[in-house]
Amino acid sequence: MQFWSKKKDNNFPDFWKNYLDLFDQKKENKLLAETRFVAFDTETTGFDYIDDRILSIGAVAINTYAIDVCDQLEVYLEQKVFNKDTVEIHGIRKNNDFDMISEAQALQQFITYVGDSILIAHHADFDRNMINSALQRQGLGKLKNRILDTGSLYRKTKHALYQNDRVHSHYSLDDLCNDLKISKSDRHTASGDAFITAMAFLKITPRLHIDKNIKINDLF
Repeated sequence: MQFWSKKKDNNFPDFWKNYLDLFDQKKENKLLAETRFVAFDTETTGFDYIDDRILSIGAVAINTYAIDVCDQLEVYLEQKVFNKDTVEIHGIRKNNDFDMISEAQALQQFITYVGDSILIAHHADFDRNMINSALQRQGLGKLKNRILDTGSLYRKTKHALYQNDRVHSHYSLDDLCNDLKISKSDRHTASGDAFITAMAFLKITPRLHIDKNIKINDLF
């Protein structure tokens, strides 16, 4: 059941209207140090954008180019689709003692939390598509935020160091943890992977000779 009624004659819920308004405002191209980034991750029942569902969303903000542990989000969604084969990876069981909320409520919290921040995710297309599919089910549009992929950024560091035969097309989050010396203690939880992604972003950008005093467009 939806938390709000579907779109009708542009009758979006207020939180979505407020979100869209953020992107109608013209903003100067801020410096990295002045920009709020949000690293996020989704744990899901599988890898199909249509048939699978989001189980949890974790996010943490980077403010003034530092991880802000006081500025984070973690939500668990009610499970209407259950895949026992994926439990071994994410550990979320149907009878876990989490406070679970509906997909609609989780999306409202996530959208309100991220605002117009620059989003960061590892293999970002997957997480973006899962969020967009959920938004579509609720009669809303797609994410408007610009999104950085730590997998792509990391691959650029390899291109800078090695010839193409030393550069792979796919680097897992574990690969980044191993190379960048990031703890994997909370891997495969949405909040843990979001924090690892934030750490990876802060460690990758200096390797690309990206200074926090450059502007956002230089990252894209």
